[in-house]
Amino acid sequence: MIVGERKPIETIMSYLEGSENILLAGCHGCVTVCCTGGQKEVDVLASVIELARRRKRQACKITKMTLERQCDPEFLDELIAKAKDYDAILSMACGAGVQLIAEKVGSTRVFPAIDTNFIGAIQEKGFWSERCQTCGDCKLALTGGICPVTRCAKSLLNGPCGGSRNGICEINAEIKCGWQLIIDRLEATGCLDQYEVIVEPADWSKSRDGGLRKLIREDLK
Repeated sequence: MIVGERKPIETIMSYLEGSENILLAGCHGCVTVCCTGGQKEVDVLASVIELARRRKRQACKITKMTLERQCDPEFLDELIAKAKDYDAILSMACGAGVQLIAEKVGSTRVFPAIDTNFIGAIQEKGFWSERCQTCGDCKLALTGGICPVTRCAKSLLNGPCGGSRNGICEINAEIKCGWQLIIDRLEATGCLDQYEVIVEPADWSKSRDGGLRKLIREDLK
């Protein structure tokens, strides 16, 4: 899932300077799961903004709305219809949701309330860690289901580099060597022979061609 965290309140307040009528939009997608932009977080942020404005004796009216998904036009109709009634829209979705709303609401200003950090997994309550950099050329079948681009500090497709010691990366004593994890996994699954396979350079044109990446399924259109 996409993992993010709320921006500092000082940053958010600077975005809203001069805006009195604000639409605060949450999302029931990934940001709800990582406790960053769901209904609960919308309610909390609305209260914080109202209190900050009250302390400065500045007018403020906040309308709260939490959409099923901000990254899907199917769920934006209500927000788009109301957008012209507000000075600004503050989105608590990921960067994709913020941008899609900005594309749809004309001249109404749209601001992000959270920083989108990475695609990750839940380790334990309150702890998420990165698992994928969306490179568009997945090598997981060759590396025991462990991503070398993400888990190796140097993103080596063929490793380890020789700088690790006792399974720890030379860059930081708190970082496990990604390639040691891969080797251990291949050995545990009886696939250590795959380690001898030289992984070809990634086809970065699939994800870094200088334009917007697109995925089109003709069977679904």
